[in-house]
Amino acid sequence: MAFYLALFLTGLANAAALFLVASGLSLIFGVTRIVNFAHGSLYMLGAFIGVTLMQVLPGAVGFWGAILLTGLAVGVIGALVEIVVLRRIYRAPELFQLVATFGVILVIQDLALMIWGAEDRLGPRAPGLRGVWRIFGEPVPKYDIVLIAITPVILLALWYLITRTRLGILVRAATQDREMVGALGVNQAWLFTGVFALGSALAGWGGALQLPKGGADLLMDFNIIGTVFVVVVIGGMGSLPGAFIAAVLISVLNAFGVAFLPQSTLVLMFVVMAAVLIVRPYGLLGREEVAGEHGQVGAPESPIRPYGPRGIVLTAFLLALLASLPGFAEPFVLTLVIDIVVFALFAASLHFILGTGGMVSFGHAAFFGGGAYAAALLVFHTDTPMELAFLFAPLAAGLLALAIGWFCIRLSGVYFAMLTLAFSQLVWSLAFQWRSLTRGDDGLINIWPADWLNGPLPYYYFTLILGVGGILTLRHIIHSPFGYALRAGRDSPRQAEAMGIDVKRVQLVAFALAGMMAGLAGGLFVFSKGSVFPTELEIAKSFDALIVVFLGGVKTLAGGVVGASFLTSVEHWLTRLEYWRLLLGLVIIAVVILMPEGIVGTLRRQALRLRRADEEAPR
Repeated sequence: MAFYLALFLTGLANAAALFLVASGLSLIFGVTRIVNFAHGSLYMLGAFIGVTLMQVLPGAVGFWGAILLTGLAVGVIGALVEIVVLRRIYRAPELFQLVATFGVILVIQDLALMIWGAEDRLGPRAPGLRGVWRIFGEPVPKYDIVLIAITPVILLALWYLITRTRLGILVRAATQDREMVGALGVNQAWLFTGVFALGSALAGWGGALQLPKGGADLLMDFNIIGTVFVVVVIGGMGSLPGAFIAAVLISVLNAFGVAFLPQSTLVLMFVVMAAVLIVRPYGLLGREEVAGEHGQVGAPESPIRPYGPRGIVLTAFLLALLASLPGFAEPFVLTLVIDIVVFALFAASLHFILGTGGMVSFGHAAFFGGGAYAAALLVFHTDTPMELAFLFAPLAAGLLALAIGWFCIRLSGVYFAMLTLAFSQLVWSLAFQWRSLTRGDDGLINIWPADWLNGPLPYYYFTLILGVGGILTLRHIIHSPFGYALRAGRDSPRQAEAMGIDVKRVQLVAFALAGMMAGLAGGLFVFSKGSVFPTELEIAKSFDALIVVFLGGVKTLAGGVVGASFLTSVEHWLTRLEYWRLLLGLVIIAVVILMPEGIVGTLRRQALRLRRADEEAPR
């Protein structure tokens, strides 16, 4: 019994920093509606700034003073990020800020590398709290007991701030109805800045508080952000008590999982999140997510029409250029174009459900990597001919999407996105841990095309035909009655149901179709590279697709293709430089600020303005 109590106390201690970071993210989302993926970077900054100040400030007063100053410093950094970057794009489509926060992640990563170097920093022991106390004979670190005592104090302080102060009243009002708060004369800009600074400070305090239990390293941002989002979603987006309950639940379960079932620790929290969302679609203490339509907010859109004569001519010219490219381009350029076409098809499949269906998926890599693994497993274990294995890739991915979509389409907004992420992590865990089948992180290798496709030239045309064909097929479906039914379910589900459209069934079919196209891209990928690894199923792969869709433009059919081409090309050139993440992040932030409707959407708007100015000019 004493051993179980010690595990329980360890989980409670781990929940302290996790709750701080999660509560900050929950506050930021509740007021600003920003899905802040840079929150993990603020946590990382808190760790690095904290360990630096602790080395300068001596003694117990210096230790706790360093933690206090760290939160204030990170809060100021967060306020600067909000003022310089996010404030300029609040009127952009909802979730477009996700791209900007990804750019912030890249910038902070390289700035941290410049300032603190690549070596990990060990956190100092808390003065006066070294050693352990024995509880029923089991050793429990003294610092863990202090963290357990601090956590409810933090919760009560945040509760008092939100429920008993004027700032808290404004925060709660903005969470419920931002427009009404603005109509009452409240300066929303500074309210948003203050909330973002407070949320950032909480993340910084979380990073500093965990230093005696861990340290500071450059991977902290990505290691914590998935867990934090799981906690916030389980508790309910915008609910501080929910975040507290979820942080305790996840931390305690992880502590017991490490002790009794270590293989489960990679996906345990995602299994819990999936179970909670299936039973309670808006989290334990959350409410229905009604803020916007994720990329479709703003003025009504004009009806989707096929390309006119100019568009057809331009498309034909680009296709002719790609077809003639082998005649004058180097083999390396052909390889780059293959990568672009594969990524463009992957992004177009995500754009199909996001732009046309309004379904934001954080786990689309499950179908890309799933298709790649489906083909590779057949070749590796059964020597299946490449042609049959390749056909199995989209089929397997489509069936996987159908199964996952059956659970996910019951939800909407961020909850839908997080449930797709949970299932994606389950698929990744299978690929990573089922070594007898997938070889784990060693990957499946020597997965090459058939003899008639050997060489860069035959496979280039093979990829070009199938990749472009898949993209054009998706465009054709969008222009079909099914595409209009999908869009109707996105824009007005109640009216669509009243017209006789089975919205959920249409969404499920669209989700499965998008999975098939992502699997087709995965099949093209695995035979072009000759191998596949679990990295193709990771969260980062899904986020890459999301980012290129938003960069290109959610409201434009060519958005995913243009975004994929842009990002792949820019990454290719910038990765040759030492601090390429910093430059790439600045490029992404600049595109987001200067082109809030995406590259294609902004260029189209500028073309319309020039056309109208030309028509209105005196003859």
